[in-house]
This record gives sequence, C-alpha cells and structure tokens, in this order.
Amino acid sequence: MTVIGLDDTDSREAGLCTTYVAARIATELARRGATVERRLLLRCNPAVEHKTRGNAALAVHTDAEPALARAVLAAELDAARTGDPRTNPGGVVAPGTPESVPASVATFAERAVRDLLDVDAARDLAASADFATLSRGNGRGLIGALAAVGAWRAFEEWTYECISYRERERWGTERDVDRDSVFAAAEAAYPAAWDTVDRVEDHAVCVPRTPCPILHAIRGEDPDAVREAATAVEGEPVADRALFVTNQGTDAHLRRADDVAALRDGRAYCVDATVATPPETRAGGHVFLAVADGDRDLDCAAFEPTKRFRDRVRALRPGDRVTVCGEVSDGTLKLEKFALRERVETTLETPDCPDCGRSMASAGRDQGYRCRDCGTSAPGKVERPLDRDLEPGWYEVPPCARRHVAKPLVRGGFDAPTHPEV
Repeated sequence: MTVIGLDDTDSREAGLCTTYVAARIATELARRGATVERRLLLRCNPAVEHKTRGNAALAVHTDAEPALARAVLAAELDAARTGDPRTNPGGVVAPGTPESVPASVATFAERAVRDLLDVDAARDLAASADFATLSRGNGRGLIGALAAVGAWRAFEEWTYECISYRERERWGTERDVDRDSVFAAAEAAYPAAWDTVDRVEDHAVCVPRTPCPILHAIRGEDPDAVREAATAVEGEPVADRALFVTNQGTDAHLRRADDVAALRDGRAYCVDATVATPPETRAGGHVFLAVADGDRDLDCAAFEPTKRFRDRVRALRPGDRVTVCGEVSDGTLKLEKFALRERVETTLETPDCPDCGRSMASAGRDQGYRCRDCGTSAPGKVERPLDRDLEPGWYEVPPCARRHVAKPLVRGGFDAPTHPEV
C-alpha cells in the first residue's frame, strides 16, 4: 500500500480544487492498473491565515508502488495554480498502509486540525519517516499533505462527501443546477445527508459560488445516501463524480478548555462560562456579548452571516450558564454553536406603587424607592419572573454559515437537548 497526501493546489482567484486534483490522481492510478481503496478529505484548522475557503488537504490510499504514485503526483502538482503567489502546493508519498504511519505523523495530523504549524516541521517529520516529498513555491502545502497522510490513524470519526465535477469548458461560468431538484434531493436524504440546503434562507448550500470545478457536493453520514442525493440533482452534465471519506461535520477542530484563561488566538474551543453582559447589536448587524469565568472575561460574537442564529444569541441574559464553541481571533470567540445550560428565570426591577401602579423612583442611595405621588415606599428592587423563549440545550449557526468541519446538531451525540437548524 501507498498513501499519497497533497494540499494547496488551488487558488482563491484562479479556481481549481484540491479535491479535484486528488480525484484525478485516483483516476490516473486506476488507468495505470492500480487499485484505489479510499479518497480522504481532511479539513484542517479553519483559523489558518493562508487557507482557501475550506482548508482541505487530501489523501489517496492505493496499492500503487511508491514510484508510480510519485510520478502521478508530480504531474498533478505541475498543473496546480502556482501563478497565484499564495498557492504553494505540497505532496507526500508514504509507503505502507494508512494504519501503519508513525504515531508522530498521526499526532501531526491532529495538530494540523487544531493548531498552527510551519512547513519546516512538516519537512523534518516527513524526512524522519522516510517519506518522499514534492513541493512548488515555498511548499506550504506540505503541512496539509503530511496531515492527510496521518489522518486515517489519527481520527476515528468519519463522514462522507460525494462531489460532482463540471465539464472543463464550463469552469468559471454560472452553474446550471435545477433548484427544485436540489431541495427535493435534500428532503429525501435528510438527515442521512445534511447541510445540502438552508431551507429558511432558501439557499442551495451544496452548490459553490467560486470558479472551482465542483458542480455540487453532498455531505452526510452514509455513502449510499450522499451518492443517491448527488445523482438526484438535475442540471448541467457531470464530468466526474468522486466519493470522499472526511472529517467534515465532526467538530474535530474543537478542543475542550478548562477555563477562559486557557484560550489562544488561532484555535477553536468549547468552554463553560456565565453570560456577563447583555447582547449588543453593532454596526453591520453583528451581535456581541461577554461571558465570564471567575475574574476573566471573553468577548463572543455572532456575525451577520450567521443570520437567525443571532436571534438565539440576543435571547441570552446575564447570569445564564452556557457552553460556547468557536474559533478565537483577536481575543474574540466567533460563535459556531452554544449550549444554554442554566437560564436566569427572574430579574430585579424597580417596584410599582401598590396604590397608583406607577413605577417608583429612587429615594436616594441605599434608601430604597418611593412613590412621589402617593408617598408609599419600598426597601429595594423586586424580583419578577422573566419571560424566556430560549429553552435550555444546544443551538447552532444555520447551514448557510456552517464551517465544513463543524458538527451539525442533527448528527446527535450532544450532552443536552438540541435545536437543529435546517
């Protein structure tokens, strides 16, 4: 067996797609008589500065000899979008089975999903494992390529994605995909296939808007379900179709933090805290609040693209116990999901006069309240029940705003009731 890893062959402006390159490698290996056991799509740390949208690294598991694997990989790296200075492809050829890669490489894969790494560390580790490496430009893609090689040993939870590719002459043009067939396929496959559409926003999430070769991509729990949903979508001709095993929808990027003080920029966390400030809607429709853990505060944000999720955040109240999850950037946690653990049920308000019903006024510092018309008094604020429309449990951003690696609530396995977005 041989494991081929690759990354960073695409460009934000010039298109292409590393999944497409991996599919081409698999096709060429099969044409040359090799068997491809698996195509693997690893979503790495979404906070990496130099990533394209999904920060995907790819691996091909094959019985091809390493020399053949290297030759096919080299040809594909030569076709990468290296005209873009931010595209710096890297490839790794690892002899042996995916299960037998060194533990150090598996650890590297885990770190690539949760940490920030540098290319020199990837080069050194690949050399110590006696893996062949290929690169173009500064070779930054070697980080993802080596991570993809180690991913099968590193992770246990996997989902599937069926990607349909466009004919070459259509790349960069408007996609011809029948909207009704997309929504029908999504309805028929849900929840085995998820994040295909956003029903509330009336948006076909599975159809990209970039100039890449992808026509549509269906994600889900079951390989048959995603294949069937893909074939049910009508529109322009499909040039090729490939199934990938992937860490998408697994929350593999999140790590559990014991307290707010442990959080660092460029990583994603789940942490328990208490809502410290009322939610505030700022310019652009972004919603901010602070949570506290002891004497440490953490700013959290639900940005405008998260749409209706912001209403869930606006419904939080100071004193609510929550678990917040998301990437930390510039000291602010960008919310991907949260759990309301314990909610505040009462609030302290200025008392009303028992005689006239009007709100009392302060009688002075530490002197309680007094009705200026009736002369009645009260010793302090009174506790009144809050009308809460936010139930305890997990809440998430909608499909149109979900990161590839983030776990949809519909997948289950959460430690409280869930309120999935569809």
